Amino acid sequence: MLNHIVIMGRLTRDPELRHTQSGVPVASFRLAVDRDFQSRDGGDRQADFIDVVAWRQTGEFVSKYFAKGRMAVVSGRLQTREWTDKDNNRRTAYEIVADNVYFGDSKRDGDSSGSSYQRAETGSYQPGSYQSGNYGGGQQSRYQQPAGYQGYSSPVSGSDFAELTDDDGDLPF
Repeated sequence: MLNHIVIMGRLTRDPELRHTQSGVPVASFRLAVDRDFQSRDGGDRQADFIDVVAWRQTGEFVSKYFAKGRMAVVSGRLQTREWTDKDNNRRTAYEIVADNVYFGDSKRDGDSSGSSYQRAETGSYQPGSYQSGNYGGGQQSRYQQPAGYQGYSSPVSGSDFAELTDDDGDLPF
């Protein structure tokens, strides 16, 4: 059986962090997820409001770094809960139990969520930035050409292209 869902939307309110009686942290929040199509009358796009529950470290992460209006990408599973309310009516709730929550946007200037985007192994991280030789893990590329390999020369400084050193006679086309 497969129950996996991925959604992307904006938080409609700040996440609410609670703890169970045994001390397990759980965060709950709601995402406004735009539909891919407009209504038939050509009006605005509609949105679905989806409840999300994040447990343990994921819940603590969400409550610390996300706030109302932030874009989030949630990966998890769909879960239903049924109960009887105080008027003896049967109720059903549909929610996503988050396995992972990712930033769906970059930190905005003046953002009050307290997000610092700090990564212990590389220092300051800014989405969309790239530094030559640094691939997010704080290490240089470990790729080495096999001994005796002469297919490509090193890229020319300041260029993203590599020059072929083989003559065209050996190419199959």
